[in-house]
Amino acid sequence: MPIISNPLSKFAVSLLAAGWCGLPLAAQAQDVKCPITHDQLVKALKESVKASGGPDNGGMPTNNQWAAVVDRDGVVCAVAFSGNIPTDQWLASHAIAAEKANTVVSLSTNDFAQSTANLWAQAQPGGSSYGAAASNPPVASELYAGSISQYGSSSDPLLGKRVGGIIVFGGGLALYKNKELVGGLGTSGNTSCADHNISWRVREKLGMSQVPNGPTSEHNDAIVYDVVNGKSQSGFGHPTCGHHAPDIAKKIGAGITVGQVQEPTGPHAVENDQPVPMPKDQHQGTTGSAPPTPSPKK
Repeated sequence: MPIISNPLSKFAVSLLAAGWCGLPLAAQAQDVKCPITHDQLVKALKESVKASGGPDNGGMPTNNQWAAVVDRDGVVCAVAFSGNIPTDQWLASHAIAAEKANTVVSLSTNDFAQSTANLWAQAQPGGSSYGAAASNPPVASELYAGSISQYGSSSDPLLGKRVGGIIVFGGGLALYKNKELVGGLGTSGNTSCADHNISWRVREKLGMSQVPNGPTSEHNDAIVYDVVNGKSQSGFGHPTCGHHAPDIAKKIGAGITVGQVQEPTGPHAVENDQPVPMPKDQHQGTTGSAPPTPSPKK
């Protein structure tokens, strides 16, 4: 007598053996509703990164990039990279991309989007959300599970997992379809300012940029460069990172620069990012008042 006599049971076993819909069993158990496919993410990412033939985004032009997408519940459902093999990108950014995706889907709604870049100022000491970065710790056992050789493939170890994490610098954007929040996108592998530009391009290529509202003057989730002496004038700002990322952000509609923000230069431009104070009359039309101009020392 055969062990499985019911044809439907045989069919069910076949689906499990094959990895139904190409997703690992963990993803099936989470009932993942991914807004995009792995192939769509790979294509959009490669077309958006300078090192893989895409346009300039500021930052470091030879760096490749990770991208991760989560569904509305924060379950990772697609991971990709722009290089040829997983080690062509910073390995740490594999986890950071997923955490960025989780951040935006967790802190956005159908009516209001926040990018990870919008969170930087809020999360600083004295900010309205100080400590937010530590509020939802990532699950380390999930982030570092599996073989690196599978990273970025349709068998990535993160698929089907809710890894958590809150990231408060650029590179994470909420995904919208038919005026509904359907997931989150995170990219990582460059400066956080370049990451934001790359994510902006990827989201547009995926056709999920219909942001309903946001904290900027443009009512979207663009990066806002208005940080002076470590303080954001709007409360949603982000420091510059050098390498002309703000100029590119403005050109593609991904960023807003308030006043005269000076780009850092030199070999330590990314690390030592200190914008100069803006003249008082440059702050017209922004939220908050300009900081007082220090008097010259006598």
